[in-house]
Amino acid sequence: MRLPSLMLAAVGLALLAPSASQAAAPRVPTELLEKRVAQKDDVSAADLLARVRTCHPVSAGRYRTDAGADRTVPVCGTSEAVFWTADMDIDCDGRAGAKCNRRTDPLFSGSTAYPQSDGRPLSAEEVPYIVVPAPSGIWDYREHGVHGGSVAAVVHDGRVRYAVVGDTGPRDVIGEASYATAEALGIRADPRGGGAASDVTYIVFKDARVRPIEDRAAAETLGRRLSRRFVDGG
Repeated sequence: MRLPSLMLAAVGLALLAPSASQAAAPRVPTELLEKRVAQKDDVSAADLLARVRTCHPVSAGRYRTDAGADRTVPVCGTSEAVFWTADMDIDCDGRAGAKCNRRTDPLFSGSTAYPQSDGRPLSAEEVPYIVVPAPSGIWDYREHGVHGGSVAAVVHDGRVRYAVVGDTGPRDVIGEASYATAEALGIRADPRGGGAASDVTYIVFKDARVRPIEDRAAAETLGRRLSRRFVDGG
């Protein structure tokens, strides 16, 4: 029996059309792929805190959290990182902006120990950075693979955020970070009375720098990767 031509054409089209299993998979947007990669590297606050539960001191003594306070905070270390748990004072130093300037912060300084790539000071409002004590007989961060731009994971109240080493502070005081770091962690960022009184853990990864130092996205990406490696290696 000869099939009508229209029927033959329909059959031919059906044979040529891909089946549901053969159909091309829908294209996944690039931003979604990047998000999946980031999620793979995500590390929880609990994971990081478990990894730094034991302190092997690398400092020769302990630091104060504020001028005049008792010396209670050692700097601890592993082969991959150095870390400490302290308070968080708000550093508004660097390039002046609407939130960080001489009017908002009586102790404001227009410079940071480490400038950004164009030679200007870092912006405390824009760049999540932490402050390390200036080198002293207690501890010299430079001898432990820590430099300007070194990546840090900062943990507080169940949150993890990533920052860089961007400034130095008094030789005997520890526990300070930029306006942007505090804001990212949900900590009140007011330099006059903000910050956190305790329970902020700073984990600085050795020999791991972000260039340019002000690249916030690069710090986030590298911080996630190093945190995952740090936790998995524990």
